[in-house]
Amino acid sequence: MTESIRETIVQYQSGKVDMKAFVAAPQTKDTRPTVIIVQEWWGLTAHIKDIARRYAVEGYVAIAPDLYSRLGHALTTDAGEAGKLMNTLKQEDGLADLNATVAYLKSVPEVDATKIGITGFCMGGSYALMLSCVNSEIKAAVPFYGQVPNPDTPIQKLACPVMYFYGEDDGWITKADVQRLAAALKKYNKAGEIKTYPGAPHAFFRDTDPSVYRPEAAKDAWARTKAFFKQHLG
Repeated sequence: MTESIRETIVQYQSGKVDMKAFVAAPQTKDTRPTVIIVQEWWGLTAHIKDIARRYAVEGYVAIAPDLYSRLGHALTTDAGEAGKLMNTLKQEDGLADLNATVAYLKSVPEVDATKIGITGFCMGGSYALMLSCVNSEIKAAVPFYGQVPNPDTPIQKLACPVMYFYGEDDGWITKADVQRLAAALKKYNKAGEIKTYPGAPHAFFRDTDPSVYRPEAAKDAWARTKAFFKQHLG
C-alpha cells in the first residue's frame, strides 16, 4: 500500500545561514523514520524533489536540503557553473548545513529521530558518506557514486551501515576509489556493501537525462535501497 503525501518548503538555521529544504511526507502525522536526500551539483532540482516524493510514498519523512542555501539558493543546468558552485561550497560548510538539517529533524514531531538515514547523488553521495562519518545520529547511508575520502581515516568513525552504488563506466569516480572504499570498510571493520553496475556511467540514476540514465541499473539500485533502509530504519 502506497502513502498519499504532502509537500512543504521548510526553513531553519545553520549558524547564520537561512536554510531551505523540500519536504515530502505521508499525509498522516504519526511518527516516521526519515531519509535525507542530498542533491547533485546542479542544486535542489526537480529530480531531487521527485526522489524525495518516492521516499514519502514508501512511508518516510523525506527532506532534501538546499545545500546551496548559503550560495543564494543557486540552481543551474550548466555543468561549468555547477562545478563552480560545488567547488565554492566548502566541505565543512556543507557538513555543517547537513548537521543543522539533522538538528531540525529532531524538532519535527512526526520524525522518529532514532531512525534517520541519508542518501545522495554525485556531490550528494560524497556528503552522504562523509556525514555518516561525523554524525552518529545517521543510522544508514546510501551514497550513489560519491567521492571516497582520501586518506581513508574518516571511515574509522563511520557510525552506520553503508550501501554504495557505482557505475563501472563512471568518468568521475574511479575503480581505484571504489576499491579503496572496500578496503577501508574491511580495514576498520565497518558494515558496508558496494554494488557495481557494468556499463553504467556516472549519474545512471538520473532519469531526467537520457544520456546517462540506465533504467535497469536504476531500478535495481532503487529496490536495493528500499530494502536497505527498511532493514536499518524500519
